[in-house]
Amino acid sequence: MTAQTARTLVSFDIDGTLEVGDPPGIVTISMVRQAKSLGYLIGSCSDRPIRFQQELWARLGIGVDFTVLKHRLVDVKALFEAAAYYHIGDTEMDDTVASGAGFRFLRAEAAAHRAWGPELFVAAARHLSL
Repeated sequence: MTAQTARTLVSFDIDGTLEVGDPPGIVTISMVRQAKSLGYLIGSCSDRPIRFQQELWARLGIGVDFTVLKHRLVDVKALFEAAAYYHIGDTEMDDTVASGAGFRFLRAEAAAHRAWGPELFVAAARHLSL
């Protein structure tokens, strides 16, 4: 496996998922920045227009690798080779789209985050420090 394929890709829904969404979600911008610092490919997959997504990330000062409409998540997998694909969202539609695109769906709620948060962020950070 090359360094490129060993990477992890994380897609973030916006509304109900990110703390800056409408409504706000549990995923903090600090968590997004941590994912970026771990070398993850990151971006958004939302019902929000592409321009809105791009302007959001620019306003936050975070360089993302992709911005797509929710029904185009499958295109992200075709564009980026990675070892693991995750989509973090808050709705059944997020789950359906993620599963259909071959992504592991991570629910953006406190109880679920206790399970996937350490897996996605803490374990990876430990691996990088070895």
